[in-house]
Amino acid sequence: MPWNPQQYLSYGNERLRPALDLMARIKLAAPQGIVDIGCGPGNVTAILRERWPDATITGIDNSPEMLNAARKIDGIDWQLADAATWQPERQYDLIFSNAALHWLDQHEQLFPHLAQALNPGGCLAIQMPRNLASASHIIAREVAQSGPWRETLALLLREAPVHEPADYYRILTPRAEQLDIWETEYLHILGGENPVADWTRGSLLVPLLAALAEPQRSAFEAEYRRRLQAAYRAQADGQTLFPFRRIFIIAVR
Repeated sequence: MPWNPQQYLSYGNERLRPALDLMARIKLAAPQGIVDIGCGPGNVTAILRERWPDATITGIDNSPEMLNAARKIDGIDWQLADAATWQPERQYDLIFSNAALHWLDQHEQLFPHLAQALNPGGCLAIQMPRNLASASHIIAREVAQSGPWRETLALLLREAPVHEPADYYRILTPRAEQLDIWETEYLHILGGENPVADWTRGSLLVPLLAALAEPQRSAFEAEYRRRLQAAYRAQADGQTLFPFRRIFIIAVR
């Protein structure tokens, strides 16, 4: 199951808000070189272009499906690349990443590597989900570990892909003149019959479903959806509340 831009953007407003909150804290007046790591369908990259129209902007992603959607947006250099092995071809004034780097391990090496690709005074701006303690993620791990698919999915279960805020302070302080780290928990108000399952189908579940063949794929998803609907019950007005914690990092070299 590849990444699906339409599924991912089905909650586009809710997914966009953290990117805008991150962007609002960037103090650069006129960056010349910008790269968006994990640009997905390019909707956030397009907003970077609107804010800094004179900059040269590159969007990189490892999903051909996402980049096919992104390439409908002109004026940006779209590149197929894996952020885990990406080697910058130049120094940048802004390295931006919204909801992407939590898919990668070894942040102790990755984040300094990115910071080194900044020009003096340049900014590393990162937002990542830090929601592993939520029912949406706990149930995914429990279902993955309890069915006939457990051996297939074992290597995909990551207990703590995102560190504590203090860990990123330790990692980046030697490489940053200014550092701002904060967390926000959004309370998403979602409509639909099982909206949290629909949300995670566009993100959390993608690698798990991609690893399974039928009929296990459908059986895994059906069990996950059943348990998730019980965990996130609709309110009296029919809406479902989905708390979602995210970490934000602004590092200025």
